[in-house]
Amino acid sequence: MKIAKYLLAFLCPIILLSSCKKSDDTLAVQTKSSFTIEFEHQVNGAALALNTATYKNAKGEDFKLNIFKYYVSNIKLSKADGTAYLVPESYFLIDESKSSSKLITINDVPTGDYTRIEYTIGVDYARNFAGAQTGALDPINGMFWTWNSGYIFVKLEGTSPQSTAANNALTFHIGGVIDPNNTIRTFSAEINPANPLRVRTDSKPDMHFIVNAAALFTGKTDISFATLNFTMGGANSVIVADNYAKGLFRLDHIHN
Repeated sequence: MKIAKYLLAFLCPIILLSSCKKSDDTLAVQTKSSFTIEFEHQVNGAALALNTATYKNAKGEDFKLNIFKYYVSNIKLSKADGTAYLVPESYFLIDESKSSSKLITINDVPTGDYTRIEYTIGVDYARNFAGAQTGALDPINGMFWTWNSGYIFVKLEGTSPQSTAANNALTFHIGGVIDPNNTIRTFSAEINPANPLRVRTDSKPDMHFIVNAAALFTGKTDISFATLNFTMGGANSVIVADNYAKGLFRLDHIHN
């Protein structure tokens, strides 16, 4: 009987410790935190200044911008082991005229080290046919075609002396999800595994992206404003979307 008592006294702390360890591990797996994404707008390396600065496209043509905004949605983070986390309901409208929109916070992200980020430039197929919505997708934001039942993914407006449109206007409203004029594009960036996106409960990392507005006019096709200065969906929007698919965004650095 004494031996049994001694064994029980010896085993109970071990059982308790094991139970505690399992509980701690489970808690660690379930912890969540947040991080921020910052978008810095440029035109071929120069800071984007609406209505004032003059820039050149790949054809050497001068232009100014007065509107530049776009959707970023369906953000997905991946780890080195291949596991991924798709941020639910992640729809953000980034607008150069609204500084606060260029810094977004992603909440409730499982803690861990992420080595890849991917997101849609624009709005996914399903949401394009879900009718008028709220938040970033509210038509009040001026990014919804009521006549075409769909969203404008990227909107750029300005002027150029070479434009043959009235008042030398530039109007690039890129959208459409039906082939052959589907303009949904996906951006992805590999993150240096030596400095991954470290999401922790005690720190809030920041990802900094450079966004080059001039990418709409070069990449796959160099655009001259003398021949292309207006598009609202259709084949010309595909030309522009193919351009910016690779050159619009660049992951510059991460602050962990």
